[in-house]
Amino acid sequence: MKLLRTLALLLVIAGLSGCGYNAIQRQDEAVKGSWSEVLNQYQRRADLVPNLVNTVKGYAQHEERVLTEVTNARAKVGSTQLTTDDLNNPEKLKQFQAAQGELSSALSRLMVVSENYPQLKADGLFQNLQAQLEGTENRITVARNRYVKEVQEYNSMIRTFPNNLTAKMFGYQVKPNFSVENEKAISTAPTVDFGSPAPAPAASAH
Repeated sequence: MKLLRTLALLLVIAGLSGCGYNAIQRQDEAVKGSWSEVLNQYQRRADLVPNLVNTVKGYAQHEERVLTEVTNARAKVGSTQLTTDDLNNPEKLKQFQAAQGELSSALSRLMVVSENYPQLKADGLFQNLQAQLEGTENRITVARNRYVKEVQEYNSMIRTFPNNLTAKMFGYQVKPNFSVENEKAISTAPTVDFGSPAPAPAASAH
């Protein structure tokens, strides 16, 4: 009797393997692993913000609006978390994406403002933060691209026969991906190059 149960279990395992169960599990783990890397890089960027804001503030105190925007965007990012358990929730992914997009935009505006302060650009700490931010933005782009590809492969896998039957049986669902509207942002890191001069500000009317 015990032998029959063992044989039956082996047949079930073999059947599941033939229907893509193991492959689906591996790809699901690949998606989760790539998402963890996305989070790591976004957190790395968020950790740079306080020092960056304080350094800019030392030379450009009257740029309060831009500094406040960056600080608030960073706070929003901190309160908008997305764990691997939430990856099947398109609304949560959209909220997470929007919060990170706001921080990207705020940082880009801060970089533009910084161009107007030669002493700030010459500051050693600022130059170091600039290099770290540029490197982090590039790593975010790489991590996001990898995540997009892993999700695409996973979604394609569970839609294909006979994997789709196995996916339905075990509750594997199609995962939402970064939105089409942000495809350009996914493939192009925000510019944080301080080497080129900023456009001259328009003269104000008196």
